[in-house]
Amino acid sequence: MATTTTTNTTSTSPPSSSSSSSHEYTYQVTMTCGGCSGAVERVLKRLEGVKSYSVSLEHQTATVVTAEDSGLDYDRVLATIKKTGKTVVAGEADGVVRSVE
Repeated sequence: MATTTTTNTTSTSPPSSSSSSSHEYTYQVTMTCGGCSGAVERVLKRLEGVKSYSVSLEHQTATVVTAEDSGLDYDRVLATIKKTGKTVVAGEADGVVRSVE
């Protein structure tokens, strides 16, 4: 099986000097091929408020770092990944286990 890991960094907002911070969301996503991981990459690339993301076919993960003050929450990213038709089996927000229901 081929291993695909993609990391992308985008800047969607200017640096902020306020005390708010970005968040890191990690999802365990069932992906069987490069097309699967590519579908997840495409939706994350278009999602406003994403500072960076990483999709690993080998580890079956998608990790998203939000831009400061983006307002992008865990549930919105989860719903976006689910729209690809992929099964999300587990998730974390800032290291805390969250529901994927």
